[in-house]
This record gives sequence, C-alpha cells and structure tokens, in this order.
Amino acid sequence: MARQYALGGIEPPTKMVEGTLRSGQSVRFEGNVVILGDVNPGAEVTAAGNVIVMGVLRGTVQAGAAGDERAVIVAFRLRPTQLRIADHISRSPDGEVFNPNQPEIARVRDGTVVIETFLPGGERQGKN
Repeated sequence: MARQYALGGIEPPTKMVEGTLRSGQSVRFEGNVVILGDVNPGAEVTAAGNVIVMGVLRGTVQAGAAGDERAVIVAFRLRPTQLRIADHISRSPDGEVFNPNQPEIARVRDGTVVIETFLPGGERQGKN
C-alpha cells in the first residue's frame, strides 16, 4: 500500500498518498487528497474536498463527497473509470484524446461535469 499521512496546519485538512494506488486499494478522507502517483483501474479515491493526482487517473474518484459542487479533480491525465463531483457522475469519453501534454481539471459547471485543460494563469480549453 502507498504511504499515507495527513498534513498538519492546512485547512481544510489534506491527506498525502505517496505511491500508485492499485486495483482493490482505496483512500477515503474528510478533506483534500493529493496522490503522488497514479490511480489504476479498480482503485478508489473519495474525498470531501478536492482530489489532486500527480499522475494518471484511471480508477474511480469522488471529490466533494459531502455534496460540495465547488470541489475539483485535477490530474496529469484524466482517464477515470468513473468520476464524481458531489452528486454529479461522469466517465472518460470513449476513444477521445484531449491535449495529453497538459494537466486536466474536472469541475461542475451548469449542473454538468466538464473536463478542461488546466493551464497556468486561468486559461482553459474544455470538453464535456
């Protein structure tokens, strides 16, 4: 199992996970979760806050698990089995490749989960 620890002095609380999450492994936390590795198919991440994956997200992830629609999911590459923000559910589009050289962010906009390229300075390119 990947090494996990909570970061003190940060609000909301944040859990760091060092290493790749493999099939059958799960992380649940009542705050933000930062994963320093990949999330493989069959692995699950659930957070009351945001989820940041410093790798490829191919498993199941839920941000805003307590109903926070402002929560976001960020990864170097978003290819989730299932992606949830609050009560909104999405998954990767079939066969679509979208700017794989930039980090991506998923958020709720107008009641729908949208995935956008996450660019410095707030510029975004979107896909639904």
